[in-house]
Order: sequence, then C-alpha cells, then structure tokens
Amino acid sequence: MMKIVHAADLHLDSPLRGLERYEGAPIGQIRGATRRAFENLIDLCLAEEADLLLLAGDIYDGDWRDYSTGLFFAAQLSRLRAAGVQVVMVRGNHDAQSQITRHLSLPGHVTVLDHRAPQQVIDERRGFAVTGQSFPTRAVTDDLAAGYPDAVPGLFNVGLLHTALGGREGHENYAPSSLTTLLSKGYQYWALGHVHAREVVHADPPVVFPGNLQGRHAREAGAKGATLVTVDGGRVVSLVHKALDVVRWHVCEVDVSEAQSGLDAVDLARVRLEEALAEAGGRTVAARVVLRGMTRAHGALHGGLEQWTQQIRAAANDVGGEGLWVEQVRLRTGAAVDAVALGEREDAIGQLARALRALRDDDQEMGRLLGEFAGLRGKLPAEARELDEGLRLEDAEVLKGALEDVEQLLLSRLLSKSGEG
Repeated sequence: MMKIVHAADLHLDSPLRGLERYEGAPIGQIRGATRRAFENLIDLCLAEEADLLLLAGDIYDGDWRDYSTGLFFAAQLSRLRAAGVQVVMVRGNHDAQSQITRHLSLPGHVTVLDHRAPQQVIDERRGFAVTGQSFPTRAVTDDLAAGYPDAVPGLFNVGLLHTALGGREGHENYAPSSLTTLLSKGYQYWALGHVHAREVVHADPPVVFPGNLQGRHAREAGAKGATLVTVDGGRVVSLVHKALDVVRWHVCEVDVSEAQSGLDAVDLARVRLEEALAEAGGRTVAARVVLRGMTRAHGALHGGLEQWTQQIRAAANDVGGEGLWVEQVRLRTGAAVDAVALGEREDAIGQLARALRALRDDDQEMGRLLGEFAGLRGKLPAEARELDEGLRLEDAEVLKGALEDVEQLLLSRLLSKSGEG
C-alpha cells in the first residue's frame, strides 16, 4: 500500500492587501496562516507515513522578494527527509516570476520538474512514476499535458500539472488542456493545481484539484487543505480531503425576511455566526455576513449600515472573542416592493420602475452600460481592483445585481417619502 499527499497553491506569505481597512482585522493571524497551514501539511505527511508529497505549483506569490519565505519552505521540506518522504513539484505561474524560485536551492529529496520539456521521476521500489512540467514563464498558453508521455507499464502513474484545464472562474486559462487529453495518457492519477476551489474533475481515474492550502479572503471560503491518496494494487482505493487551514473564511448567509427591525437582524446574524464558529473546529473564523430577504427591516438596515455592522461585530465578539472576526456586512435585502406592479402605475414612480426594469432586461442597453464602465477600471486605485472581489465592472451579472439593488432602494425610499411605504 502506498500513500500520496497532493497539495497546490500554497502562496506562502501572500501579501494580503487592504486588510488594514477593516476594523479589528486579525492581520497577524491571517498573514501568518499560509505558513502554519504548510506546517500542517508537513505534519500530515509525517503522521500518515506518506511515501510521496506532490506539489502542483504556486508555492510562492509572484515577484515576492522576501527570501525568508523560501528558507522557511526549504526548512519544512527538510523535516520529510529523515522520514523518507519523496517530494516532487512543478512550478506554477506565480513561481515562474518569483525571485525566490530562481535562486533558492532545495533539499536533495525534492525534485523540481523541468520547464523545458516533460520530466519523469520513477521509483521502482515504491512502484510509482510521476510526470510533469514546470512553467517557464508566468503566462503559459500551450497545452503542456499534450506532450506528456504515455503511462509507464507496471507502475502507478501520476500526472502533475498546473493548469486551468480549459478555464475555471476567477483563474487565467494557463496551460489549457482537456479531460480527454489527460485520460488519453493512461495515468492512474492526475494531480492538478492552479484552481483554488477543490474539485474532483473525474472519479476513475481521479483527476483532482485539491484547492489551495489556506483561504486568503472571502472568495476562498470553506475548508482548505490537501488530498490524501491511498493506493493499493496499482489503483486508488481512497481519496480524502484533509483540512489544514488555520483561519477559516466563511460567508454567513442570513435570512432576515422575518426581521421586524435592525436588532432582529443582528440576533439572526448572531445565530449564523455561532454555527460558523462551531463548524470551524477550533480555527479562527473570518466571516463575511450577507443579510438577505424581503424584510420590514430593509429601510433601517440600509439607512444605518455602519451602525448595524458594528452591532453585528459586537455580537461576534460576544460569541467568539478573538476567534471570530466579521470582515464586512453586505446587504442583499429588499422592502416588500413589487416592482412589476409599480411599473403599471402612470405616475413618476411607475415610470422609474419601468425604466429600471427595461434597462436590466435589454441586452443592448446592458452592453452599452458595460462599455461606459469599462474605461473606469483602469482609473480605480489598486486596492479597489485587487481585493478579493474588487469592482468587477466588466461582469454583466454583477451589473444586473447592482441594478436590482438600485431598483429596490430607490423605489422603497420613494414610496416611504410619499407615505406609501
């Protein structure tokens, strides 16, 4: 029996921009989380007595010049030498531009696969062959997997590849390939990297994105870690996700449709925060709270968002102390405004309701509006473009969502002013 640990996208010491903007942010904990998660990965390899650790790229985070990052990485890998754990890795798009990658020497039991052509590591004693190719530059647009050789007969064959596999939301389509190409090689396991959400693309043979090791913002919510692969008789008999993150990002969706006031909404948020803390298994929780629903509290929430954000943060502190931090509170609520019915009115409110609905449903008008916004992105400050979501002015679905928010907010306020709401 053989055990393999597959991880990717460590992004060690990733410089998290903009955290200082958020009150009470546990900056030290979050910035140190990628290192502690990597220590957990090494601990997992030792505890499971793994034969092989596969790292599918993006160890570092771009042109990051702090060499202590690389020294830390090498020192942790050295812990595996005495235990006989072999390490095979490829460089991803972020590693290709890293100063550390170009100058740091790694321990002898670590193999970094070549970037000029596919390279194989064969271990006859353990019975495996690992084939892979590193990125030579940041933007690789060739199908690297197409050049991988066919499986070595009689061995457990692994394909190690940093790829978007034809495209995944939020990730550049580097080293594009297809599931058909991968399966044609006859390998028993494909260890992929680059995509930060865990995904089992194909079950037999397994084609797996393990996701990144540690979430860094709210778009990387949920349990993060590595995949433990158990091999017996030349085939995968077990595939288990092992959570290794130390700070758990959580998007708390709170249904406030029954709330009669802002205080009711705070109480409902408290319940969801308690659940998130319990699910995190003792980890620090960084939560984004999203209040949703058609509610009587809509006007109060929108009229005093900062006040209610602080109230929810106070509730979080009461629930979890320093172990629970609310990054931000977002409102996706609406007053019980029937925009369709209002659009049948002949007054100014009806005219506005019809105009907003027509704009949202007219693809040509939406295209024109997207064109107007396109030039604004380059004028935004870096933090507005580079935070976890930034301002995605080029995304039609984001724009439609914003128009729905505008519709609810304007119509409910106009009705309130006229004494109807």
